[in-house]
Amino acid sequence: MQLFSDADRRFSEAVSQLAYTNPFLPERIEREKAVLGRQFNEPRSVWSRRVEEEQTRPNVLKIRERVDAVVDKTHGRLKAQDARRDAIAEPDRTLYQDLVHYVLYYRYWASFSAAISASDPRDQKVPFWEDFRRDFVHLLAPVLGPDTAAREARHLFACLFQLRRAFHHTFNFIVGASPSAARLRARIWQSIFTHDVRRYRRSLFDKMGDITTLITGPSGTGKELVARAIGLSRFLPFDPRQQRFDADPHGLFSAVNLSALSPSLIESELFGHRRGAFTGATEDRTGWLEACPPLGTVFLDEIGELDASIQVKLLRVLQDRAFQRLGDTTERHFEGKIVAATNRDLAHEMLAGRFREDLYYRLCSDLITTPSLAEQLAEAPDDLPNLVRYLAQRICPDEADALADEVVEWVTANLGADYAWPGNIRELEQCVRNILVHKEYCPLAATGDGSQGGSPPAVRPGNGAAADTGHHEAAASLARRIADEMAHARLTAEELLQHYCTLVYATAGSYEATARQLKLDRRTVKSKVNLALLDS
Repeated sequence: MQLFSDADRRFSEAVSQLAYTNPFLPERIEREKAVLGRQFNEPRSVWSRRVEEEQTRPNVLKIRERVDAVVDKTHGRLKAQDARRDAIAEPDRTLYQDLVHYVLYYRYWASFSAAISASDPRDQKVPFWEDFRRDFVHLLAPVLGPDTAAREARHLFACLFQLRRAFHHTFNFIVGASPSAARLRARIWQSIFTHDVRRYRRSLFDKMGDITTLITGPSGTGKELVARAIGLSRFLPFDPRQQRFDADPHGLFSAVNLSALSPSLIESELFGHRRGAFTGATEDRTGWLEACPPLGTVFLDEIGELDASIQVKLLRVLQDRAFQRLGDTTERHFEGKIVAATNRDLAHEMLAGRFREDLYYRLCSDLITTPSLAEQLAEAPDDLPNLVRYLAQRICPDEADALADEVVEWVTANLGADYAWPGNIRELEQCVRNILVHKEYCPLAATGDGSQGGSPPAVRPGNGAAADTGHHEAAASLARRIADEMAHARLTAEELLQHYCTLVYATAGSYEATARQLKLDRRTVKSKVNLALLDS
């Protein structure tokens, strides 16, 4: 039995491809175009969060209307002919199921959205489950059979809730219309569902906790937001008898900033300890790994700072999912997911012997790199107002538009389009706060970040160009002095390293950028830079 006319089959095949496409890749837009043909209308090449627009776009509404019509027509044909299920061609059966899944996802979009904001899905029954199950069985029983349809409804319900949560968190956490921001959103989606969503739905939905994610990128680029998007979007089984999800998605993510803790405290925080394990251990303590539930995620920020002895213990967790509390011999098991992040060059750290290769190769099964703000703005210069407006909404929602306009005007007049934003999104957020409070922002000069030699010179409103010129003159003067000292062999090796680190630091603008350029550890760079050399 043929379920579709030729035209409906072509349309259904295009929708089927669209439904399983990464929503943040440019091909998503191309497949929308293939579905809608001349009705397609999309001025942008990527999906990005715009503060002023609704999440449901006009193209999506058009596709939904057409898919609803095809499903109604096909379902009516199935009921009228009362055909045996085994008489339906398998490709047509798959296409029809894909269309029904698409219809149900958008039919219950608002209900799934409300469930995301619920305090805890375990506290009360999911009110729309019965309606969803009834619709699923009604539409799919003719091709699956009533019993199979009733069983599969539960799994699809959980999958669609996960899709909705993943889209919500990724779309709202990672802002920007640049290609690099779009690639980051697409990469997060793959970290959640892999590149093959069909395979994920069939067999990987409960196995992604075994895959560790490693996020790299400069400081201030939103690595924790990436980790949260992944951790808050994990699959949650649904219990149809209780009509509840098995866990509260809001309580499944824990972040541990390793750079803020001493090595001994890191060990206790991660693995826990027994009473008496060390001075001050007056009672047993449960560590983050033990407290993490099976569906949970532990985010280890600044993993490049880990002491070698703790790296060994973490390696065992990743290899065997096993660990022991400090002062205890009982073996415990970690059942959650680990997401780690660092702004360090781990390849350099491994060459220097500060980071274990075997640990890296346990971490790198899923790699994500966050782009710098300068990279995003170089690709999409007009995106700055959108980013500022997003931040302004978080800081001063009642007057976000007015504040955003004020910030953009000030930045354009005083910093200009070429400002490098060395602090990335974190710096832009503080820029918005400074202009809210003081009507100006005084960024650190390119000569340093103020951690040595007292407060650094700042770029004042209206004199950004002059300050930048002075900075370059100081760097050029230092370069000439270094050349002269070298020509007369008057520098020791230590002095040469100090002078050169300071020179590179003057142009790179931060310790991190200097460390990357010189292939040195950030701490080494910080100990060698002497800002006084630029003033002499």
